Amino acid sequence: MWALLNGSDPLEATRAAGAMLVPADSGPSLLFASAALVHVAVSAFWAGVFGTLLPRRHVLVWAICGAAAVALVDLLLIAPRMFRGVAALAFWPQFADHLMWGACLGLVLQCHRAPRRT
Repeated sequence: MWALLNGSDPLEATRAAGAMLVPADSGPSLLFASAALVHVAVSAFWAGVFGTLLPRRHVLVWAICGAAAVALVDLLLIAPRMFRGVAALAFWPQFADHLMWGACLGLVLQCHRAPRRT
């Protein structure tokens, strides 16, 4: 969304994510499929971690804070050393993406953990 708003390449982030799994010069279809796989795997991993470790109270706030912590580790420590394509992307849109993911996960966990009314 950020790329569309500022006129940059909307597939740049997809190619960077795909290059986490396959060479960056791979064809667009392979990069897209790899990006989808990477995104699902990383999101599922962190959803499992958060679902197990987050406290039951204020889960939305904890999920957003946890996502912010993950973003800082991902974007400032891991990406520059291992995934240069991701590190080359603008920081704040990626950080916002992590926060949005945390908010969505927090809402799902909050709804899932809420007592059911009969």
